[in-house]
Amino acid sequence: MKLNTIAKLCCPFDKHNLQLRILAQDFDQNVIEGILSCKTCQRNYPIIYGVPIMAPDEYRQTALEQPVIDRWELDHQPDPLRSLPE
Repeated sequence: MKLNTIAKLCCPFDKHNLQLRILAQDFDQNVIEGILSCKTCQRNYPIIYGVPIMAPDEYRQTALEQPVIDRWELDHQPDPLRSLPE
């Protein structure tokens, strides 16, 4: 996902700005893996394979996100996605 596209996103729940933590980029500086965080509602939205997962909590598929989350836990402390729903 391009950085200028990410800058246009807001939290789908409270419409506040999101902070970006980049974990992996390609040669063109596109974000491949990262975390978008809303400081207001404390939600985290992972970017997986260049796609931000911004679905409502009840529609999130943790099983699909878990392999990437596990890799981040090994490489990045503390765990930024601890608030993901089960």
